[in-house]
Amino acid sequence: MKRILALMLALILILSGCSAKTKPPVTPEDQKDPLRADEAPEEEISQEYRRLYSGELTTINYLVTVSTNEFGEAANLVDTLVDYDQYGVVKPGLATEWSVSDDKLVWTFKIREGVKWVRHDGSEYAEVVAQDFVDAMEYILDSTNESASANIAYSVIKNAEKYYNKEITDFSEVGVKAKDKYTLEYTLERPTHYFLSMVTYVCFFPVNGQFLEEVGESFGTDNENLLYNGAYIMETFEPQNKRVLVANENYWDKENVYIKKIISTYNKEASTLAPEMFARGDIDNADIPSAILDEWMNDPVKKDLIRPNRTGYYTYFYAFNFDPKFPEEFEPDNWEKAVNNVNFRKALFHAFDRRAAMLTAEPYDPDKRILNTITPKNFVDVEGVDYTQLEPLAKFTNTDSFNKDLALEFKEKAMEELKGKANFPVKVLMPYNTGVVEWANRAQVIEQQMENLLGIDFIDIMIDPKPPTGFLSEVRRAGNYALLECNWGPDYADPETYTDPFTPDGTYNWPHLAEGYKEKNNKNKYENMINEAKAELVDTKKRVNLFAEAEAFFIEEAFVIPYAVSGGTTGYVASRLNPFESQFSPFGVASERFKGQRIMEKPMNSEEFTIQLAEWENKRAEALTGQ
Repeated sequence: MKRILALMLALILILSGCSAKTKPPVTPEDQKDPLRADEAPEEEISQEYRRLYSGELTTINYLVTVSTNEFGEAANLVDTLVDYDQYGVVKPGLATEWSVSDDKLVWTFKIREGVKWVRHDGSEYAEVVAQDFVDAMEYILDSTNESASANIAYSVIKNAEKYYNKEITDFSEVGVKAKDKYTLEYTLERPTHYFLSMVTYVCFFPVNGQFLEEVGESFGTDNENLLYNGAYIMETFEPQNKRVLVANENYWDKENVYIKKIISTYNKEASTLAPEMFARGDIDNADIPSAILDEWMNDPVKKDLIRPNRTGYYTYFYAFNFDPKFPEEFEPDNWEKAVNNVNFRKALFHAFDRRAAMLTAEPYDPDKRILNTITPKNFVDVEGVDYTQLEPLAKFTNTDSFNKDLALEFKEKAMEELKGKANFPVKVLMPYNTGVVEWANRAQVIEQQMENLLGIDFIDIMIDPKPPTGFLSEVRRAGNYALLECNWGPDYADPETYTDPFTPDGTYNWPHLAEGYKEKNNKNKYENMINEAKAELVDTKKRVNLFAEAEAFFIEEAFVIPYAVSGGTTGYVASRLNPFESQFSPFGVASERFKGQRIMEKPMNSEEFTIQLAEWENKRAEALTGQ
């Protein structure tokens, strides 16, 4: 066995990412660091962080969820095997060291000794041990528990998929074992070069098996039916009222937890009320919607309170639903006929004006967030060439698909081919989340722009406001839409991660049901293409090129309309947190953590953000190349 920390750091060199959280106490040298210089000593500033929210958690059972809103909370309550610093360098977490066998199949982690599980009142329950990771995986791979992250785990762990599908029933045959109290071992189905980047995702979180057995189905239903080994404990959980996280006094790394209390208050009008509440000093973070951005930019006081959000690795796209389950009034049968016509989809694809849509969120610099692919730029590098510049994907990367002439050309073809089969105009049900002001505005812009171009004789876009709580389960996962803005963030360091929403196991738009793409093995052509890429385990260059070909095909056939990269809920934010001291990782949960962050005396403004972003990028490059 050999140590592979350096190997993983080399892998990270091909990545560049977003969002983040961690840092040691300020030293005299730090006073010269522009990333730290504007901080006042901790004792002078209240380290109590206050925020509003409108989208309620539907569960705090981190073993079943894949919702960012939910696992983002869990990331502060439960630690992972490894973590990432503010520059994206991997570092020990619950594991103090790790190694991989020469055949790259067996990964061994040494668990940190003395870490405690505690109850919601802070009282000690048990020590964190290797078996906790085994018990968590057994729960996740029990299909009756309906864990939404099970497919991530069983995609790599030996015999995990067989156990999940009940082809085997003895869990000891699955490749996860506690070799002793503090030694955890994963055996993989095949060499997986990005495995270490996977273990910060929720399906690799630990759980105490005894506690899980004690509480049974109540696990994760409230803060009392949960154990904590992370930086924070959920002291209060009152749905549609408030949640309170307090610093865990028994935490193994508590000297690096500076924010002592996080108070999240529910208000269904949070997105509207938050900006003025921030200006009054009532809360410490507020997204600034584009509707009031000019007002704030033109106010000399408010202008100094806001900054851009850093772009990230969540990508946004408009998905065509191939398994419509919406009410009859919106004519799902007619939509199904239309969406299965490739020229119909291409008409909408080329009629979608990304820049007009993005202006609703980023009116000052929209181009920095526009994306023509599903996988973002600077995520994977192949021998010095960015993944998005590989052929045939590059033609989409470098070309704006908005094209009026092509849109009208495909419209005519679609109407001719669908004559007597589908009724025109086709009703296009397009819901949006009312908790996001920009989304409401964007839906109206898209409706008007696309109907004006394609004509109301062709489509009738029907925007449908939906409440934020339960939006994913009641809209996207339920198939209750025709065209929907969706997003996806990477779970690990490989382009395969951006294909996960579109597999038969995914709950996005079910493209495997699209007509006209079945091949001899009775699978969709796109599915066969990504399966071929997944099977290439030796030649990394060939593997990545195969994924690029599959993605190009997926876009060419207009299964989705790529739109943007993340930049926060809105393009601008007022915040008393420094985005450059938070942990940083394009994948997993590290970037959701508050550990290592301090509340600043004054918010960072746009000018300061621009300077510190450049400093951070330089320091990140130094940190990665210096390993």
